[in-house]
Amino acid sequence: MVRLHVKHGEESQFLYETTVTVELDVLVMELQHLYNGRLKIERICSEMECLAKHGILLPPNMMGLTDDQIVELKLKDEWADRCIPSGGASFCKDDIGRRNGQAPSTKMADLLTKTINEAKANISKKLVEANSVMTRKIIKDTIDELCGAVTIVYPMGLPPHDPIKMEFDGEEDLSGTQASLKVIPDGQATLWWAAKEMQLGKKLCDYVGKNEKTKIVVKLQKRGTGPPGREPVVTEDEKKQMMLQAYRRQEDLKKLQEIDDDNHLNSQWADSNMLKRQFQGLNNIAWRPGKNL
Repeated sequence: MVRLHVKHGEESQFLYETTVTVELDVLVMELQHLYNGRLKIERICSEMECLAKHGILLPPNMMGLTDDQIVELKLKDEWADRCIPSGGASFCKDDIGRRNGQAPSTKMADLLTKTINEAKANISKKLVEANSVMTRKIIKDTIDELCGAVTIVYPMGLPPHDPIKMEFDGEEDLSGTQASLKVIPDGQATLWWAAKEMQLGKKLCDYVGKNEKTKIVVKLQKRGTGPPGREPVVTEDEKKQMMLQAYRRQEDLKKLQEIDDDNHLNSQWADSNMLKRQFQGLNNIAWRPGKNL
């Protein structure tokens, strides 16, 4: 199996295994699905963290309003009485005014938090260092686990306007958000290797050869963003080691320059007449003034 180290920009994303005979149309579509799936899980986890702290999302016409404004406009959250968390709710006000503040109990909040942490571990970029590959099944199972945890805490479901429910139903609207800039739309993905764009309609073996035991670094880009930057010749760890060695050498040179000791000139090996005296037998001669008799 060919192992692909997939990057987006300079950041590692995940590892993927395939064969050299795979069509690039199929391969690019698969990598795009995994890439967008990881982003989807990250968005769900982010919203579920807020759900565990502050409850369900307020209706759009109440979002961002103060309590006095809600009373003055006679607005009411009709979903607050329907979407009650299991085990009751405890009030925890949302300072930014997005959620209603009816947070789940500590036990239910811990369940959500535990599931969130497991989901993040399933798609962590550290899996690249652990040599663990990403698959569609991992993405699907992770989303199912998140959905199951929300169903346990909110058996009556979430409001239709809550982004968590919209993500689960595949109806999320990311237009105008920062998250939309990260997503690669269908048909807009391009794959690069060795500073060359892999053309659709060809096979992977047309670029990397027929050796199945190959590992390459590829970059997934959005069409129209231009070629990605080249891979650095040395890694960040190697750069750090080189800089450390250069710093140590510089410090050693500074210490040598500070040393101003010429005592070595009195050593025997520094005496230019040493060989001459040795032939004349004048070495190791000790004398002292004689005593008067």
